Amino acid sequence: MSDTHTVVLVEGASDKSAIEALAKRHGRNLMAEGIALLAMGGATNIGKYIGRFGPLGHGLRLAGLCDAREEGDFRRSLERAGLGTDLSRSDLEALGFFVCVADLEDELIRALGTAAVERVVDVGGELSSFRTLQRQLAWRGRSTHDQLRRFMGSGSGRKIRYSGRLVEALDLDRVPRPLDMLLAYL
Repeated sequence: MSDTHTVVLVEGASDKSAIEALAKRHGRNLMAEGIALLAMGGATNIGKYIGRFGPLGHGLRLAGLCDAREEGDFRRSLERAGLGTDLSRSDLEALGFFVCVADLEDELIRALGTAAVERVVDVGGELSSFRTLQRQLAWRGRSTHDQLRRFMGSGSGRKIRYSGRLVEALDLDRVPRPLDMLLAYL
């Protein structure tokens, strides 16, 4: 990390994969630009990584992406690191931290539309598994959007396998705001 000047903190490998795919689509090589993407292994680790890489640690420029339910953890950790007080969402964005509503999968499904996501799942060879989920009593009658979110969250490694593929399927003028803003910030 000796050439690194910016560290992007994300919850997990699926977020990292999505950002890498979007950067590639824009012709960018983040590593060559001195930008490291770091999957933290869960949002609750944010304080440790801000302490290590932020102003109280290596003094690197920070950025990040989180789900709406982790916004408070990110806010508190940034405040503890001396990067502001009573931070609003706008303040977080000014610091380079962007919030997905409700999560990255939700953002990507909304941006693509459910039919396009189903096509990506079909190409991935898992459409029959998705149809099985749709027939389960707990998921019958729910929206296809909700079913797809559940499907992405179930199954070992499914979020990681599909996050980059979903970004690759996006029209670049329909990139979810948090991803678009993060890449622009970098």
